Amino acid sequence: MALNLSLCPPPIRSPQTPLCSAKQSIALSSSSLAPYSKSTVNSSRRSLGEKRSSGASRGTVVRSSLDTVEPTVKVGQVTEVNKDTFWPLVKAAGDKTVVVDMYTQWCGPCKVMAPKFQELSKKHLDVVFLKLDCNQDNKPLAKELGIKVVPTFKILKDNKIVKEVTGAKFDDLVLAIETVRSS
Repeated sequence: MALNLSLCPPPIRSPQTPLCSAKQSIALSSSSLAPYSKSTVNSSRRSLGEKRSSGASRGTVVRSSLDTVEPTVKVGQVTEVNKDTFWPLVKAAGDKTVVVDMYTQWCGPCKVMAPKFQELSKKHLDVVFLKLDCNQDNKPLAKELGIKVVPTFKILKDNKIVKEVTGAKFDDLVLAIETVRSS
């Protein structure tokens, strides 16, 4: 089993500066960690070309890949979200239009719309397509978004819901997406 670690200087940076660069990331297996001491890690850090500040010496901050991964939105595909990943992904979309398919596993019309929704994601590469299973785990988010019927499609722009289509109405969904994209 491997663990991805990133060696980062302490977070004394502006918010625009990323915490770690790609060249500072290293992969270590559990067996390869044993011979390394803090001084070895510090010298490895310096050998990667990172300069220390002239201020007081501060220790190296070691972050796991889970700590440094930012949510990323993908276009050309439908991304499954849950109550924990929904808002971070919507925010990461920035000014892109976001379309969310709220569905359940047992819903027949949802199953009919799923492949059509997938095709839309391949057609509209300037739009982020998400899907949320309105199961028991995601019930708080579904309630927050006002879901009463599935399928429901919410269209967001700048982190705000601007359109909604309820039911398996593909033509209405396409029209709503086009309207928001052109506004």
